Amino acid sequence: MMPAHARHQTLRQIFAWPAIIAVLSTIGLLSALLGDDIWDGVSWIVLAVPVALYCGFFQRGT
Repeated sequence: MMPAHARHQTLRQIFAWPAIIAVLSTIGLLSALLGDDIWDGVSWIVLAVPVALYCGFFQRGT
């Protein structure tokens, strides 16, 4: 049973962050596979974002 203060979320609100993470991961993987030099740095930075988000949420307890 849901609490009385829970609000209804649309599908866009539910899947917004997972979609953003998926796009970032795709960009990071493609830049690592297809590019060299600067693209390697881009891939490291972009692929670190989902890891950092996971660590932040894990540390926070959600």
